[in-house]
Amino acid sequence: MRQDDRAAVDAALWDARVAAYPPGEFVGQESFMTASELRTLAVRAGIGPGTSVLDLCCGVAGPGILLAAELGCTYVGVDAHPGALAIARERAAGLPCRFEQAAVPPVPAGRFDVVLLLETLLAFEDKGGLLRSVAESLRCGGRFACTVEEGPPLTPAERAAMPRPDTVWPVPLPDLLAELDRAGLAASAVEEYTSAHRETAVSLLAAYEAGAAGIAARLGSEPVDDLLAAHRLWRDWLTDGRVRKFGVVAEKVRDAVPVRVNRAGAPAVFPG
Repeated sequence: MRQDDRAAVDAALWDARVAAYPPGEFVGQESFMTASELRTLAVRAGIGPGTSVLDLCCGVAGPGILLAAELGCTYVGVDAHPGALAIARERAAGLPCRFEQAAVPPVPAGRFDVVLLLETLLAFEDKGGLLRSVAESLRCGGRFACTVEEGPPLTPAERAAMPRPDTVWPVPLPDLLAELDRAGLAASAVEEYTSAHRETAVSLLAAYEAGAAGIAARLGSEPVDDLLAAHRLWRDWLTDGRVRKFGVVAEKVRDAVPVRVNRAGAPAVFPG
C-alpha cells in the first residue's frame, strides 16, 4: 500500500490495528512487533536513561516514542515521509525526541549509542551498503538492533504476487550475519519471532478484512486490496517457513572491511 498521505492511512487503519493486538501491545507501531518485543529488544541493545538512539525509517515513531517515554533515552527519528514525521512530532510532544526528514541511506552523521531499524531492513536490496553506513554512525561499542525477514530472494512468481515487490528483499540469516561482520558489527543476540509474528499477521489480516469496507471508504479499494494481499502472503510465508522473523542485536567492534571495485565494476571485499 502506498502511504503518501500518512495521516489518512494512520487514521483509516488505527481501529483495526488496536483490535489486532493484545491489550497494551499496540503502541502505534506499523509492524508485526508487539510492545513487549520492542521493550525486550531495546533492553538487549542497552537502551536506558541518557542513551542516544537513532531510529531509521521511523514512520510515525510509535516504538521510538514508547522507548523515550519508558526508558529515558534521547531519540532521533529519521524518515523520508513528511506526513509520518508530522504525526510523530505531535505524539512525541514533551519527550526528548527530534525528527529529521531524509532518505536512507545515507545514515545521518553522528556517534550514536544505538541505531534501530525495525521492520524495514526488508526494503533494502543492498544490505551491505546500508550496514556499513549504520556502522559509521555508531560509536565504538555502540549497538545496532534490527528485525530481519529471513529467507531466500523472492522468485519471479512471488514478486508478481506481492504488492510493491521493490520493497521486499528477504535475506538468508548467514548472509546477513556475514554482512554485519564485514561492517564491523558482531552479533550478540539473535531471537526468533516467526511463530509470534505469524499470530500477529493472522490477527491483523482478520482485523483488516473485518474493517475492509470502512477502510476502503477512506482510502479507496485498490489500497485495501493491496493491504489484504500482502498480509495474506505474510501469513502464508510465516506459516510454511518461506520467511522467518528474527530480532538481531550487534555491537560495533571495529571499522568496516574496505570495499573496493574490481575491474569488472563489481564490488570486491578486501581484508583490512
